[in-house]
Amino acid sequence: MLTKRIIPCLDVKDGRVVKGVNFVDLKDEGDPVELARFYDREGADELVFLDITASNEKRKIMLDVVRKTASQVFIPLTIGGGIRTIDDMREILLAGADKISINTAAVKEPGLIKRGAKKFGNQCIVLAVDAKRTEGKKLKWEVYINGGRTPTGMDVIEWVKKAELLGAGEILLTSMDADGTKEGYDLELLQQVADISKIPLIASGGAGKASDLEKALKIGKADAVLAASIFHENEYSIREVKEFLSKKNIPIRL
Repeated sequence: MLTKRIIPCLDVKDGRVVKGVNFVDLKDEGDPVELARFYDREGADELVFLDITASNEKRKIMLDVVRKTASQVFIPLTIGGGIRTIDDMREILLAGADKISINTAAVKEPGLIKRGAKKFGNQCIVLAVDAKRTEGKKLKWEVYINGGRTPTGMDVIEWVKKAELLGAGEILLTSMDADGTKEGYDLELLQQVADISKIPLIASGGAGKASDLEKALKIGKADAVLAASIFHENEYSIREVKEFLSKKNIPIRL
């Protein structure tokens, strides 16, 4: 059985790690390079670095910050934000990333997924999906882009199906409703995506306590759990979460 992964997330704005609630009310959480080095030492399985305003500001990701971060960690590093072309992907990988996360550009040009997978391998292409529950519409969750600012009218389940066929190697699924609330992941959303997809699923948005991660892995059928606030604010250490999950018979790398 494959071990489940614990992944801290660094949402970066203006070169600083930030965290908010439901994608707004951002507060400073520290320097990305220092935090990356800390989580690597703590035993994180991977690290996700997202430049959360790059797409909305129509600029490239801050490569200097990526290079500095990548130079400090020895675990797989996923980078996302402002990646629009194959050349952008190449730059990010050369800067030290192991995987590339795409969201806005993939929605606007789905062929980017296919070209990226062909050029760099499926395992390099992570589809980030920002999902928001809808009221009184046919689709249950809608895909949002531009850092959660823009609704697309696209159904999350159908988009994941399409992206997997195009060559996405992993899904990073964030519940915008649960993000930053510390009230738990959207388990129904996770279940529905897990049931229609064969590629690894990373749960994101809503972690408040160790049992939330357990539920995402067991009930939500996720392969990995991403969290920010509980780690940035020292409510839990990576080690504490891993020991808790191990006691719950979840395969984990200690």
